[in-house]
Amino acid sequence: SPQKDGSVIMELRGKELIRGEPDASSFPSGGIRATFEARGYTVWDITSPAFIYDNGDTKTLCIPTAFCGYNGEALDQKTPLLRSMEAISRQAVRICRLFGDNLTQRVTTSVGPEQEYFIVDRETYLKRKDLIFTGRTLFGAMPPKGQEMEDHYFGAIKERVSNYMKDLDIELWKLGIPAKTEHNEAAPAQHELAPIYNTTNVATDENMLVMNVMKKVALRHGLVCLLHEKPFAGVNGSGKHNNWSLTTDTGHNLLEPGRDPQKNRMFLLVLAAMMKAVDEHAGLLRMSAANPGNDHRLGANEAPPAIISMFLGDQLTAVVDHIIRGSDESVPSASIMRVGVSTLPFIRRDATDRNRTSPFAFTGNKFEFRMVPSSGCIADANTVLNTIAAEAFQAFADELEKAEDFEFALNALIRREMTAHQRIIFNGNGYTDEWVAEATRRGLPNLRSMVDAVPELVKPASIALFAHQGVFTEKELRARADVSFELYAKTINIEALTMIDMAGKDIVPAVAEYGGKLAWSANQAMQAGMDVSVQREMLARVNVLLRQTSDALADLRAKQEKMAALSGQEQARYAHDVICPAMEVLRAPVDHLEMIVDGRLWPMPTYGDLLFNV
Repeated sequence: SPQKDGSVIMELRGKELIRGEPDASSFPSGGIRATFEARGYTVWDITSPAFIYDNGDTKTLCIPTAFCGYNGEALDQKTPLLRSMEAISRQAVRICRLFGDNLTQRVTTSVGPEQEYFIVDRETYLKRKDLIFTGRTLFGAMPPKGQEMEDHYFGAIKERVSNYMKDLDIELWKLGIPAKTEHNEAAPAQHELAPIYNTTNVATDENMLVMNVMKKVALRHGLVCLLHEKPFAGVNGSGKHNNWSLTTDTGHNLLEPGRDPQKNRMFLLVLAAMMKAVDEHAGLLRMSAANPGNDHRLGANEAPPAIISMFLGDQLTAVVDHIIRGSDESVPSASIMRVGVSTLPFIRRDATDRNRTSPFAFTGNKFEFRMVPSSGCIADANTVLNTIAAEAFQAFADELEKAEDFEFALNALIRREMTAHQRIIFNGNGYTDEWVAEATRRGLPNLRSMVDAVPELVKPASIALFAHQGVFTEKELRARADVSFELYAKTINIEALTMIDMAGKDIVPAVAEYGGKLAWSANQAMQAGMDVSVQREMLARVNVLLRQTSDALADLRAKQEKMAALSGQEQARYAHDVICPAMEVLRAPVDHLEMIVDGRLWPMPTYGDLLFNV
């Protein structure tokens, strides 16, 4: 601040931290803010710690904030998340009171988001326009070796990556982020970081920072961190495993089944509530994990499928089945496992196995929501989880608080709701076509794309749900639907333009040059009296693929120009139904050409260069 004598002083007042005033019209708002309506407010989220962000010579004080419009509309993801946390706390406390717990004043949701990512060499990355502009490879043939040997997952971490992980840990710990484990993942060059659990809004802030720091630290090591859900076709994509639990301020985990879950009535009520919540709002839960990149991962060739189901494991499923049938038969508890080696200790077998094909799996004392996209913000998924659970808790509390005979009403409610929502439980292999058919028979939604899922936000039931819990207004929901359609269309448009650029400027000229060399070679050999049938076959094959590439390129260019004239949901639908298939048509002959054209002429690094050159 300038002073009267011409000098300046550094000045920072507390009120500037508590409330800020950024330009709200420059932020995607879905019509909540017009261009001429600029005022918006940031408000300090005092429950999430401030931190110093070290960016080389610059150190910045960062204040976790909520961001709202002039009239209080949520423009961010933090505000709805905080609202949902208050909603579930209100209703979960009522559940606690039903069981004589008069000490609990607040119930918080805790999250441990496991973050998957790819690491590639920076110099190699910079030679791929598609990775630079879109975060994923739009062309690329599979190398001779992929992940089929499982040697990366169970192998030692490469020294270069290990050094990166060490540096990453240090930078995260400086920010107070409790990074706990890093390890290889299934695909070559794929890895995962897992933190210690934290309160949901804090864990969300930390995960956003994790993604930022991952990218920054990678550059120091001559690497690039890829957070796209499917940067490489043909190998596993990346997600975030959102481990979600409910804990009272007295330290009791409401999702802890105890030694005998069959007799733990409070746990069974909470379990019934989660069955009800997930079954009735499966479409919303699917939408909370939707982004353009996740379309390449969900419902495709890897976990989890786009169909929402709940995995409980054998023991809890047996408990639910006995309750539904009204059986008093006891369910066997966890057993001791002997592995047949005298020097190894006995192992206590967990009550449930793990099912990596399940999108929503119970894993001991928490639910693991495995659909969340690797590049996304976990606030969306947890806002929906908190809200649908709060709605179920409220319905149960409303009914049981009025009961004259609590035990009778409790048992009847648990049995009724588990019976009504047992269709959501599936413990089998979610990858199979048989499960898709079975899910259809059960009436479970299969929203395969983001464009299919976005309308779930503005269904009357969704609007009523969020309004009832005070999490979103109808205006805020419709704005988010508009922003989501716009995001999808813009993402696909950028990908289409990148493919057009790469194919037109790099690939077609390189293939034409190779074809010319083949023709010259064949002509020289023929003049020498040699057999040129092989050269002719190769040249014919190249010419066919080059023609297919040229035709597909022209078709994609024409369709992209048509999409530019559309808007909103219509544009997003056109992008999904027309542009995406046209992109695949263009990719097919190019990937074949990569396997034929002289590697010295191919204009970009291959999958082998990217996945195994770290």
